[in-house]
Amino acid sequence: MQNINTYNFKEKRAIIRVDFNVPLNEQFQITDDTRIRAAVPTLKKVLAEGGSLIIMSHLGRPKGPTDKYSLKHLLKAIEEKLAVPVQFAPDCMGAEAAEMAKNLQSGEVLLLENLRFYEEEEGKPRGLADDVSDEEKKAAKAAVKAKQKEFTKQLASYADCYINDAFGTAHRAHASTALIADYFPNDKMFGYVMEGEIKAIDKVLEAPSRPFTAILGGSKVSSKITIIEQLMKKVNNLVIGGGMSFTFIKAQGGKIGNSICEDDQLQLALAILAKAKELNVNIYLSEDVLITDAKFEDFANPSAVLNTKVCAVNAIPDGWSGVDAGPAAIETWRKVIMDSKTILWNGPTGVFEVPKFAEGTKAVAQMVADATAAGAYSLVGGGDSVAAVNQMGFADKVSYVSTGGGALLEYMEGIELPGVKAIRG
Repeated sequence: MQNINTYNFKEKRAIIRVDFNVPLNEQFQITDDTRIRAAVPTLKKVLAEGGSLIIMSHLGRPKGPTDKYSLKHLLKAIEEKLAVPVQFAPDCMGAEAAEMAKNLQSGEVLLLENLRFYEEEEGKPRGLADDVSDEEKKAAKAAVKAKQKEFTKQLASYADCYINDAFGTAHRAHASTALIADYFPNDKMFGYVMEGEIKAIDKVLEAPSRPFTAILGGSKVSSKITIIEQLMKKVNNLVIGGGMSFTFIKAQGGKIGNSICEDDQLQLALAILAKAKELNVNIYLSEDVLITDAKFEDFANPSAVLNTKVCAVNAIPDGWSGVDAGPAAIETWRKVIMDSKTILWNGPTGVFEVPKFAEGTKAVAQMVADATAAGAYSLVGGGDSVAAVNQMGFADKVSYVSTGGGALLEYMEGIELPGVKAIRG
């Protein structure tokens, strides 16, 4: 397998799949450039070695070409980060893109238009009517798959080597993330983002220093079942916060008021608690909780009155909902986290988007940072957790912040990611 540090990029055109699916405001300004900044070392490595760059990515979930999801909105930011001019191909396919790629000189950069303007990138037919028969769906899918081969072949024709540095899409078997690698049997490699992600996750899951504590938050147990099952084989402590904790509390007979709960997962929650006991894993739920009688739709309303109080997590009154961890829970978690040598954090412990309900998540971020400063290895992953550490200024105070959402979760579940397999062979 080729390695980005040893590969000779001199006078080579490198096509690089990055994950520049960044948030834009209504003025098309980037509101969080974390993913662009993460890819810069890989991009600069190629340029420094005398190669040229062809950058490809998706942005959003377009149904076809649209100005809203054009990568031209990222052009200025990429130029600023690389400190070189960046050419832009207004279509990732066609003669113009091919010619621009062909004419690239050492040190030059070309950005291709959004790959997902073509259904061939994902390999799924678009715009099928609801009443289409299964046979027609099958035929449409086969047609797209056939076109996907030509789409992939043209992308590959632009370059001499392929680098996958898009961990955020590594769980997708798309043209640019997996299929294109077949055209570069001896000239394919991971970029620094991909390398870093895999090493960080493997360090946590395969050889953790102990005690090993996982902190899981978010709203649904159902979305984290496989991860919980995998982690229980590896961790010493499992801290469960956020909306998903109320399913566990109700399963044990607690009163949770109007708090979010998956009633169809109550038996599963009990089974998880029993399994943890069997494996000698300590599970920490909230002892107390911050509650509000406000409706969810009022949370984002600046003029809404958000009444709050703290109560025992298993004694929430009717009409009230749990929205954040309480002070007793935070103190218990602090002792566990500060005693840990390896920490994995996935998911906020409350409705952190609302400042009044963000104290628990902020406290966890501070604890993870403090434990890291004391010598622990910490990995933060999952969209909301990453957003939290970035917003709260802790991103540089933890060991590793993952750029992957779904990819991280699937890798943690033990699933072989197509984007990883395509490079490793």
